[in-house]
Amino acid sequence: MTQQPLFTVGNVPVFGDAILAPMAGYSDVPYRALCRAYGSAMHYTEFVPVEALLGKRVHERFRRRLDAQPGEHPMVFQIFGNNAQMLLDAALRIQEWGPDIIDINMGCATRKVSGRGAGVGMMPQPALIEETFRLLSQNLEVPVTGKIRLGWDSTQENFLEIGRILEQNGAALIAMHGRTKVQKYGGNANWDAIAELKQTVSVPVIGNGDVQMPEDIGRMKAHTGCDAVMIGRAAIGNPWIFARQRREELAVDEIIKAARLHAWEMVNYYGEAPGLRQFRKHLKRYLEDIPNLALDQLLSTESFAEFEEILVWVETAVSTQTPLKNLQAANT
Repeated sequence: MTQQPLFTVGNVPVFGDAILAPMAGYSDVPYRALCRAYGSAMHYTEFVPVEALLGKRVHERFRRRLDAQPGEHPMVFQIFGNNAQMLLDAALRIQEWGPDIIDINMGCATRKVSGRGAGVGMMPQPALIEETFRLLSQNLEVPVTGKIRLGWDSTQENFLEIGRILEQNGAALIAMHGRTKVQKYGGNANWDAIAELKQTVSVPVIGNGDVQMPEDIGRMKAHTGCDAVMIGRAAIGNPWIFARQRREELAVDEIIKAARLHAWEMVNYYGEAPGLRQFRKHLKRYLEDIPNLALDQLLSTESFAEFEEILVWVETAVSTQTPLKNLQAANT
C-alpha cells in the first residue's frame, strides 16, 4: 500500500511531520542528509540574499548553499530580500536549479538582515509582502511559501494579517516561529499564536519554536493543530529527535556512529581539511556531554585518518554500550 502524504505544498507531497529548520551555517547538504536518514520530512537550504543571485556569475559560496543531492525531496530553496522584483528575478533563476518549492525568509531577526527590511523586516511592510507573493505565485512553476515570526515586537504582532496576505496571494504553506523579532530566541514561543494562524488560513502551517524533545513534536501538533513541526537548535548534534528518540537514552556507540557518519559526509562534500574544520561546531554538540571525554584532539585535527584513529580510541576508552544517561549519572 502506498503511503499517503500527511499534507501537500501545492502539488508537492510531504510524508512526515518533523522538519529540519533552515539554519545559517548548519542546514547544508551533509547535515540534511543525516537528518533525512533519521526522518526529517522536508529539506530547507540555508538562506541566500537575492543580490548574490542576480549577477552574471553566482559565487560558489552562495551556489553551494542552494545545492541539492539526487533524491533529496521535497527540497525547499530559501531566499531573502527587500525588493519584490529582485525576489522574483532571483526565484526565476534558482527555479532552473531544481527546487520543489521556493521559500521567502521573513523570519530572520539578525540586525544585518532585518535592519534593511528583509527577513522579519518584511513583516512591517504588508504591501511589499503582497506584491512579492503575487509576483512569485503568478510567475513561478513551483509552489512559493513563506517563513514568518509573530511580528516585529509585542506591539506589532501582525502574523494573522500577514498570514491572510500570504494565502490570498498564492502562498502554498506558512511556517511560523512563535516569537517576535525583538525576542529573537529568548522567552517562550507562543504556541497559541501558531494555533490562531492555523485556524485563520487554509494552507498548511508549520510550527516552530521550543521543540526540545521528541515528545514536544506531538505536544505542539496537539496544541496548535499545525501540519508539521520545524526543529532547529534542538536538532544540532541530535538528529535522533526526528526519529522520536531521546538522545540521553541512546548507547554512546550510537552517538559516535552518527558523529563518524556526519564527519564523513562533511569530508566527502567539502574536502578533508575544510570539512573537518566546519564539522567542529557539530562535533562539540555530539560529544560535549559524554563524561571523561577530552575533545581537544578531535577538534584540532584536519586529517580524517587521524580523526578515525581518535574515535576508535574513544570507543575503547568509554563504555560505549552504556546509555548516555547512565554514564552521566555515574559521574555525578
